[in-house]
Amino acid sequence: MGTDEVRQTWQQGGQGWVANQRIFDAAFAPLTAALIERTGWAGGERVLDVGCGAGTLLEEGVRAGVEMVGVDVSTAMVEAARERVPAARLVEADAQTTDLLAAAPGTPFDRVVSRFGVMFFSDPVAAFANLRRASRPGATLTFVCWRSREANPVFSQGSEILAAALPEPPPSTPPGAPGPTAFADPDRLRTILDGAGWGEAEVEPFDFSCDYGVDGSDGVEERLAVILSSNGRVAWEQLQATVGEERQAELLDEVRADLRSRRVDGVVRIPAATWLVAARNPAADG
Repeated sequence: MGTDEVRQTWQQGGQGWVANQRIFDAAFAPLTAALIERTGWAGGERVLDVGCGAGTLLEEGVRAGVEMVGVDVSTAMVEAARERVPAARLVEADAQTTDLLAAAPGTPFDRVVSRFGVMFFSDPVAAFANLRRASRPGATLTFVCWRSREANPVFSQGSEILAAALPEPPPSTPPGAPGPTAFADPDRLRTILDGAGWGEAEVEPFDFSCDYGVDGSDGVEERLAVILSSNGRVAWEQLQATVGEERQAELLDEVRADLRSRRVDGVVRIPAATWLVAARNPAADG
């Protein structure tokens, strides 16, 4: 997946994430809290949020008195984040190649943070080096990324029914290719960070449960909304173009039934496996 393809994917898919940001925030809440705690930002610092999405981390940072700058390639997400967190500075750009201090003038960043926003770089070494150049000596990099698909039923639960209904199975993604599980291999991830000039890299597992039971619901409709707007979006779009409305309705009911059959204590809760990553900028480029 090249840079242009990544941009196109998020331009197309960003609207769904924005529409369901409340569900994503609830499902990822344990991870968001752990990331913020590990980042350890403090009032008065300047922090860059890479792949800021609809502004979850930006909102938390501004609330803590942090000067937040968010960068994202999705127009829809940048607009949503700007509306949600007017005190933050938003930049619609590719963090891999953009001169971030020119795009958001100010002092070099004290911290760089990301929640699922760094796995799509076509050249991750160059991208992380670019982030380092925008940060001050001693600045920290903290982010979360997915582990393997096999370790994450959150990628497939419910959506595999849509994939199975396609005339041909979706193409598999080669290990390490840009995408959600690009950094599943922790040794490769450490090598990338080292090659980009970040030091003291720590890659630790963080497991949690995505709880889709928002506001007392059983989470079935919330999980279905997430499937149709994210991991099952492409399959659903293909099915809408190839099967009739009656079959579409049948498939959605099959997904609902599957989700209900696997509820935990009456709620859709799906295990998730991530890496919580931290590193430090040992020196600035001259």
